[in-house]
Amino acid sequence: MEYTRLGSSGLKVSRVALGCMSFGDPARGVEWALDEDAAAPIFQKAVELGITFWDTANIYSAGSSEEIVGRAIRKYSRREDVVLATKVFFPMGEGPGSSGLSRRAIMEQIDASLARLGTDYVDLYQIHRFDPAVPVEETMEALHDVVKAGKARYLGASSMWAWQFASMQHAADLNGWTRFVSMQNQYSLLQREEEREMFGLLADQGVGSIPWSPLAKGRLARPWGEATKRADTDSLQQRYVGEENEPIVAAVQKVAEARGIPMAQVGLAWVMKNPSVVAPIVGPTKELHLVDAVAALDVELTEDEIAALEAPYTPRLPSGFQ
Repeated sequence: MEYTRLGSSGLKVSRVALGCMSFGDPARGVEWALDEDAAAPIFQKAVELGITFWDTANIYSAGSSEEIVGRAIRKYSRREDVVLATKVFFPMGEGPGSSGLSRRAIMEQIDASLARLGTDYVDLYQIHRFDPAVPVEETMEALHDVVKAGKARYLGASSMWAWQFASMQHAADLNGWTRFVSMQNQYSLLQREEEREMFGLLADQGVGSIPWSPLAKGRLARPWGEATKRADTDSLQQRYVGEENEPIVAAVQKVAEARGIPMAQVGLAWVMKNPSVVAPIVGPTKELHLVDAVAALDVELTEDEIAALEAPYTPRLPSGFQ
């Protein structure tokens, strides 16, 4: 495993992040989620491979992902050996503090997440989306207070327009509040719109990218048309089914076959070559998914391969901001 700093911060993370959206109680979330027993081998494999950066969210399987992750840390690792990240924004109930990025919501939800995770702090506390209903100053000051209270060590954000992210960073700078050190943005060969503005902003601000869906929910890890249980039941996968994506998947398959390696390694290697990308977030449902992710660190794509992978892409609307 390779390790690096998260953006310009001093936080050291593994170059592959364990995405924990796949873990949870199926009765409280999605039917393809892995329960605690099914997830156990994947946590063990992550520890074995040196993947120390674990990312979850309060909304994943209605909080049960956080519960499973917290127990896994205590069972298979040590709290001091894991860089633990979670998120806030999406509805966790009906009350005024159950969703969004108001001061009340942030204060209420960080405590709820810590209770489920069974820890006194998270290393990275992220806003899951931008909240247009709340002044950015209110959100940034509340997040700063979470850090000063010792409940989070660093702050991060996730999918939003570049101008929204810039406005939040500016509010922090003006008031001496804690800045974001990471951006969890959607980035893959099937969704490259972040290259237009966001990646330039991240480079300028010293913010590290930790992309979600680097394999487009698995679409880049298997030949076009091949189905999986998650593909049949995960509504989020529908953003990747357009016919315009078929030639991109075919290009990945061609490079992978020529090299004699899995398609997933090619797709992840392409994401990792972006200088702003610190650690793609891999959401495994099998141990092999983590093995492929780590192996991708050693795949150096040639200029011709990169050109072949990028050539079929056509401009499209950004997705995942809501």
